[in-house]
Amino acid sequence: MASSASDTPRPLVGITSYLERAKFGIWEAECALLTRDYVDSVVRAGGIPVLLPPIGEGAPELVAKLDALILSGGPDVSPARYGEQQHEKTEETRPARDNYEFQLLTEALKADLPVLAICRGAQVLNAALGGTLHQHLPKQTGHNAHRPQPGKFGTTKITLAKESRTAKAVGEETTAQCHHHQAIARVAPSLTVTGTAADGTIEAVEHQTKKFVLGVQWHPEQNTTDDRLIKALVQAATNPRTNK
Repeated sequence: MASSASDTPRPLVGITSYLERAKFGIWEAECALLTRDYVDSVVRAGGIPVLLPPIGEGAPELVAKLDALILSGGPDVSPARYGEQQHEKTEETRPARDNYEFQLLTEALKADLPVLAICRGAQVLNAALGGTLHQHLPKQTGHNAHRPQPGKFGTTKITLAKESRTAKAVGEETTAQCHHHQAIARVAPSLTVTGTAADGTIEAVEHQTKKFVLGVQWHPEQNTTDDRLIKALVQAATNPRTNK
């Protein structure tokens, strides 16, 4: 009997998370946490979300269990990761998280695991592959539209390269929510720019040889009515577990 679509295992999608002090209920403690938007978007797209706290070792073993990886948003990447001195506007970094995510990404690329790198994640992707970052984007653009204020998302209109994976998922033009004061500066040699904002900010990059490695400077998980990019990741990861 032929198998049905329902017989196909849903892919396990790892999502990197924060390690921060937080309050909840009667407690205040160090927590591994992530906003629910990421988790819900993966579920809507047909995947099974797995949170990956930035602690411990075992990146090769972890990647072997996953079908796809999302590098989530978060704090500034340490400039030491791309060979620069810290700018006065660079905000508090998380070296332990940088170390964890750089290791995880390295193993994911070795395994040709589908990867969607979001906001900070796109910056991690670029820095890990030899690129650099603008440490304070308003210095280049002259405005704060990409992060109107801390905790408030901005809206950015993005033009995407025809035939790019990102354009195939969301179209050649999209309006997205963003919250960042840093962005890609020098592009890593193995990445291609596939999306820009009107002010020239790099909004999307794609790996030149991997089957599905995308970095976007915006937050697709914030749009609850448009899961196309997350669905593209899940589709790229569909049914890989039969060989595990």
